[in-house]
Amino acid sequence: MTAADAAIELAAPLSPAGLRRAATPVTVLVGPEVRDRVERGRAYLRKVLAEPGRAVYGATTGFGALVGFAGRTDEADQCDNTLAHLTAGQGPDLATDLVRAALLTRAWSLARGASGVSARVVDGLAAMFGTTFVPAVPRYGSVGASGDLIPLAYATQALRGRGSAYLDGRRRPAADALREAGLDPLTLDGRDALALVNGTSVTSAALSLALDRVRSAHRALQSLTCLLVDLLGCDPGFLDPRLITAYGHPGAVEVAGRMRATLAGSVPAGDRPLQEPYSIRCTPQLLGAAEDALRYVDGVVAADLGSVNDNPLFFPDDDAVVHGGNFFGQPAAFAADTLANVATQLGNLAERQLDLLVDPHRNGGRPPMLAAGPGQQHGVQGVQLASTALVAEMRRAATPAGMQSLPTNLHNQDVVPFGTQAALRAYDVAELLTLLCGSLAVGLRQAAHVGDRDVTAAGCRSLLDALGEAVAPVDPDRPLDEDVRRAARLVTAEH
Repeated sequence: MTAADAAIELAAPLSPAGLRRAATPVTVLVGPEVRDRVERGRAYLRKVLAEPGRAVYGATTGFGALVGFAGRTDEADQCDNTLAHLTAGQGPDLATDLVRAALLTRAWSLARGASGVSARVVDGLAAMFGTTFVPAVPRYGSVGASGDLIPLAYATQALRGRGSAYLDGRRRPAADALREAGLDPLTLDGRDALALVNGTSVTSAALSLALDRVRSAHRALQSLTCLLVDLLGCDPGFLDPRLITAYGHPGAVEVAGRMRATLAGSVPAGDRPLQEPYSIRCTPQLLGAAEDALRYVDGVVAADLGSVNDNPLFFPDDDAVVHGGNFFGQPAAFAADTLANVATQLGNLAERQLDLLVDPHRNGGRPPMLAAGPGQQHGVQGVQLASTALVAEMRRAATPAGMQSLPTNLHNQDVVPFGTQAALRAYDVAELLTLLCGSLAVGLRQAAHVGDRDVTAAGCRSLLDALGEAVAPVDPDRPLDEDVRRAARLVTAEH
């Protein structure tokens, strides 16, 4: 890949792949098209502000419930007025890849030219992506209405040289990090500051990254289920195209087709029950329903990444400053709650399949806990215990957030979507799902070690061989935490 190929152009559509690439230094190109429209929007803002009596929220007024009061007349003071009161967040810092993804999302939105920001804002954000600089942003404080005000205020303050930031993975004062990165602190007025914080970029980025991980895990579980079927010698009749076509759900048809391709050439053992447990027999229906739900989330993410979602917006051609609520993150809230529920059911499937594998009454004659010498060794007993804990944590975290509205801000924000909470929980649950895929993969690798049956399908052979190279047999016992993480990276990357 050339340097030009690796660059992210703000003139082009934004994609989840671009958000992933932003986790590490990458060239972000502003380009003449973007610059022209940003400068045109900025010139229009200046024209509007020069007209006596024409109010523009956040430029001539106070903020939120205080919109009825005049703002500060000095532009630098108005910026401080915007940001200072919002630095009230709490909790641990958000992951650095998420913060950089959120800022790329913000930069893309501002680059549409409808936000009235100065070109230096877009240029400053673009310059940051060429370094390892990451603002330190606390997790708690956003309700996902009026955008992600508090987390984005911390990010903006860090870009101004205030607060804290990371550089090369080390947390330090933001001013020092900017200087060492060779970046100039951003100089902002009130409109710039408001446009930077008044959007759903943290929510959109968290949802996008979570979707990416859940999709990878979903594909991995299709292949891991096939490996389970082949190792146990199950009859693949539950994937019969006539059966699945009669079911009528497009996701199930697609998933079953992929699973049949992976299991092509498999030879049933002939000694399994007529009907397998649901954790095997109903996988095309379960994974297919997940596919259908993920397609809905795909659509919301695509719309969010193409969204201009601050307030107000400026339309020079119509001589219009339009005040409204594009910052209201309800679509992402509903989608993130759906994603968390999908991920939790996928995690439950992985845990149930691992439970089946360690049970000598259901695992094709293998020893309990897949221990090479039961009693003297314990196989994957610890991994199975940890998997149970992970599923319990996922269930707790998957409680829907998008309908738990609480009024705030003197009832200016009298209904809120809590999209940020929903997206961050989906982000957390996606990580746990990845670990459950790794746990199941370690169990399958161990099942091959202690069992008499080898795989018979070429598609399963390649997966098992890759796992065999990455994870040694558990014989004798050893710590398996890193093995689970390594297996998780392998199966989600390859699928």
